[in-house]
Order: sequence, then C-alpha cells, then structure tokens
Amino acid sequence: MSVNNDRLDTSMVSDYSKENGGRNQPLLSLQDLRVWFELRRFGFGHAGYVRAVDGVSFDLYNGEAVAVVGESGCGKSSLMKTILGLNRPTKGDVVFRGRHLTSLQSREMRDYRSHIGYVQQDPYGALPPFMSIHRILEEPMIINGIKDKEERNQRIRRAMEEVKMSPVDDFLPKFPHMLSGGQQQRVVIARAMIMNPNLLVADEPVSMLDASVRVEILRLLRNLQKNHNLAVIYITHDLSTVRYFSERIFVMYAGQLIEQAQVDDLLENPRHPYTLALLEATADPDAKNAEEYRDIPPGEPPSLVNPPTGCRFHPRCPHVIKGVCDVKEPPYFEPTPKHLVACWLFENDGVTA
Repeated sequence: MSVNNDRLDTSMVSDYSKENGGRNQPLLSLQDLRVWFELRRFGFGHAGYVRAVDGVSFDLYNGEAVAVVGESGCGKSSLMKTILGLNRPTKGDVVFRGRHLTSLQSREMRDYRSHIGYVQQDPYGALPPFMSIHRILEEPMIINGIKDKEERNQRIRRAMEEVKMSPVDDFLPKFPHMLSGGQQQRVVIARAMIMNPNLLVADEPVSMLDASVRVEILRLLRNLQKNHNLAVIYITHDLSTVRYFSERIFVMYAGQLIEQAQVDDLLENPRHPYTLALLEATADPDAKNAEEYRDIPPGEPPSLVNPPTGCRFHPRCPHVIKGVCDVKEPPYFEPTPKHLVACWLFENDGVTA
C-alpha cells in the first residue's frame, strides 16, 4: 500500500521531547505514525482509506504522564490501539524500549503487551461477568506463564491493596455485578497493574463514573504512576480533568497532533483555534455562567476518508487565511519555548519541524 507522505518532517518534535525532564532515551517513541484502514465496496473492490492516524510523532519517558485530547472521531482510540499492538501501523513505527513494533512476531508481541497496562473506559464491559475478581486478576498471569500459584496470589493481594480494595478477602470471591462502578474500575486498574507494566494506557478511565468518584480514580492513577515510575498515556476528550493527571498535553484533530505543550502552559495560553474551541466547550461549574454565549466554531470534524487540503481545521476556523490555510498543511511553529502548534497564524514565530 502506498501512502502519500504529505506531512512535513517531525523529527525536531522528538528532539524537543527529549529535552523534557532531562531524560535520556524515551520509553516509547512514535515515529511519523500512520494508521489507515482500507475501505472496500462489495463487488467493486478498493474504495479508499480511512486515515485514522496520519503522521503522529512524539516521545514518552519513564515516569511521565501525557494526555491525548480531542473530540470523538479524531483518532485517539486508533492511536491507543496501535500502541497496544492491536492495530498494525500502515507507515511509520512504534518503538518501545528500543524494540520496533512492526518487527515483532506473535510470541514477541505477547511479551510486548505484558509491559503495557490497559485501563478501559467501561469497567463493567471490560470485566468478564462469569469470572470472580480473583480469577479476573489471575488470568493475565496464567496467560503470561507465571506458574507459581503463591506468587500469583501475592501479586493479586498487592494489586488489590494498591487500588484501595480492602479487606481483600471480602472482594476476591465476588463477581463484577456485585461491585459499584467505582469498585469495578479499581479492579480494572488492578488488572492493568498485575504484570508490573512500564506503560499504562488509560482510555477515558473516568467518563463512565459518577462525578464524585472521578477525582478519586485520577488520584489513584497518579499515585500508582509515582510509586511505580510508570509512564502513562491518558486518552480523554475532557480538558477539565487533565490538570489532575498529566504533565504534557497533545491535542489531536482529524488524525493529527495540532498542538502540544506543558499542561499549565496549554491551559493558560492555548494557541490553536481548535484548542480554544475545546476549552470553550468545557463545562463551567459556576451556575452564573450557564447563560453565557460560547463562541464555538460551527460544523463537524472532517471525514477521514477524504480530509480537506491544507490545515484540516480550516473549514471550521474563524481565523482562516484564504490561499494559505486551505492549500498548505502547516508545520509546527514554536511561539513560546516547548509550545508547539501546527497553525499558519504563527508562521512568524519560527518553524520547528
């Protein structure tokens, strides 16, 4: 399959990431990653591609938490599934601890996945209803060849205590339907931690929970990250929760990363018009602002089968520059140190990629 490489080189984005925190080698590196899904019409063969992920590059380091933010359909889940090894890259690569995902065979892929924990969005749907909590937590260890039953039991008890499910003996015989939503999500997190992973991928981990439970779960994940020096990728559409959990934010739109910066910098000084729109759409807890008009760009995200030329946000952008935004795809600019934005409005601030 041939892929048109129309995205400008992003190697300097990786250089920028390597400076973050003074770390040396990244734990995870995405290198011009593209994940395209072929469309086929019955009786007519090939009908194009869905460009779910289209030229994404970034580095992630041990102990670092990053958030990938964007609305539904932007490619967040496809990006996550590729990192987990469920999708194969169409072009580019995922490099984990120096190992290239595209070169791994099936047995090597199992070992790769054992180093990555996965926290699903829907805890009830993620837990087998016919298994006890003990069996649910034991299953990953059996699959990965941990034969010592005593070791398995010790890991289960340790994981349950870490996610604040105690007394442990009261919960292990239970089945998922006997737990609350927050307790189910704690079990999902315990299962993700049971193999002592280096990387945790959390896919909208609090969107199905009550508001009163969300901060507790985010704090739990943050404590696990610090205690185990975990790298974390937090997938979300809600910018109001990233401050609790992340150090850097990557804003994703139509399969591409359009802005990235430190959390406080991006939330206090967003640059890309789409990021501004996301912040405008964030729920305001102050009832006095309920009737306040919010200037949110009209329209819908573009089709990833036939995305618009130039900047993919330009059909909805209130600041579009005719003859530029609709023609040329923007590279990354750096209006302030370590704040990257793919927008022609910042052309005079220097190209970084």
